[in-house]
Amino acid sequence: MALRVRTKIINRDIVAFVKQGISAEAAASMRADIAREALAEAQEQNRKALGRLPPHETYVDGRKGAPLESVKPTGTVLFEFDLYNELFSWIGEQLVLHSPVLTGHYRQSHLFFADGAAVDPGAALPEAGEYLFVNDRPYARMIEGGSSDQAPDGVYEAVAALANRRFGNVARIRFTYRTVVGSRKDASTRQPAIVITLK
Repeated sequence: MALRVRTKIINRDIVAFVKQGISAEAAASMRADIAREALAEAQEQNRKALGRLPPHETYVDGRKGAPLESVKPTGTVLFEFDLYNELFSWIGEQLVLHSPVLTGHYRQSHLFFADGAAVDPGAALPEAGEYLFVNDRPYARMIEGGSSDQAPDGVYEAVAALANRRFGNVARIRFTYRTVVGSRKDASTRQPAIVITLK
């Protein structure tokens, strides 16, 4: 799943040049230059927001990977940036980095769900209305409460705040407590969680 950023390139000046006798190749070259400029602007915005360039796919008139110069006079160029996978990967990495380590069990017990269904690490990201990170260790609530010298401010609340600052423009990210899917449902089983809904 990727965040789609569409740039439809209809430049009236180029269409007018085509009508006045400029070659189709020259018009396509001009339109390709405009598309490159739009891509450079989008990449710079993403670099500032994320600290690195996310991967992207290019579609020219619906053809994946086609050269920009092949765009038709009234065609479209679509740049599709993979921001959502970047978001979820970053949160998963930060949970591991901020996890206290004694035996390593807590660090290895971060789970990821899409609409209540477990998502395996490295699996394709399914479309969902809600995504959830949660730790199923029974002592996760104690760690979140500051009982660990290695994580005095907790883990999930801190990572949710960091993620919201970094990705708040593409998703709503919040800290809460949730019952782990498949466990008994009562207040004592609610675990620290990060809930993500895409914008």
